[in-house]
Amino acid sequence: MSTPKKSRLVPILLVILPTWLIASAAIALVKYFQNEKADARAAEQRFSQSVSSERIADDLRKIVEIIGERNTASPKKLSATSSMIQGLLGPSNTGYDVNIIKSPTDFPIIQATVPSERNRASSIWILTSYDSPLGSRGAEKNASGLAATLAAAQALADATPSRTIHFLFLPHVNQPDAPVLETALIVSELIGEKHAGIICVEAMAFAETLILTSRDTEATPVEEFVGLGKILGAEVTCLGDDFDLASTLYETGLPAIRIATRPTLLPEEKDDKIPFAPTLAASTGRLIQLIQRLTK
Repeated sequence: MSTPKKSRLVPILLVILPTWLIASAAIALVKYFQNEKADARAAEQRFSQSVSSERIADDLRKIVEIIGERNTASPKKLSATSSMIQGLLGPSNTGYDVNIIKSPTDFPIIQATVPSERNRASSIWILTSYDSPLGSRGAEKNASGLAATLAAAQALADATPSRTIHFLFLPHVNQPDAPVLETALIVSELIGEKHAGIICVEAMAFAETLILTSRDTEATPVEEFVGLGKILGAEVTCLGDDFDLASTLYETGLPAIRIATRPTLLPEEKDDKIPFAPTLAASTGRLIQLIQRLTK
């Protein structure tokens, strides 16, 4: 009686199969982590958009005409403005990882950040408001400042500045009976003492050249501002009830500067007409130049 020959296939398979399984698992893990890194890079990628009169005109039309008056008396419209800012700057458009900060009300402080390539401790802060006074569509107070700041954030999205740039959009600045000071105090705590400059943007559509004012003369960036406009005393541009963001922040201890193209609006001034987009585009270009000079 003959003994059947043992198949060599079984021991070969017993060696090959575990090796193949281990190798396949290792390859799968490598691909998984590579995809994770690629997804992370894609999430961090921001896409800059050059300043254009057409885009600014569209933003102004949405803010002034479609949304209109936006304050605590028109909460849905103030919320709509907040959503517009987050949508324009967020991952599906410009690509910022938008940070939502709690304000004293249901309307958030919105933050978008361009990180520094040198990781310096002191940053540049660009602030603007997205509300309007009661009974006004707030074209210059502050649709033009909001549109200019949005355009600047879009233009600088993929920049590699030597200082981090923080864009802040505030819900309570232009309505005196809203929690303006409380909002300013939150901003003051957020910025802290380590900063290289605080710029408040408003009323940007009156002219192409900029006007810079500050109640703290030491905060004025004289050299960086050359060729962009003129520097005036705060008492010249802050008229009427002296109600502007830079002055409010100054009261909280922040040496903020006001960037605009005209003095503050008087209470009786009509402010419902859509600004001229090419003028705003030109002044926005100068705002961007100032930010670039401050972050070299």
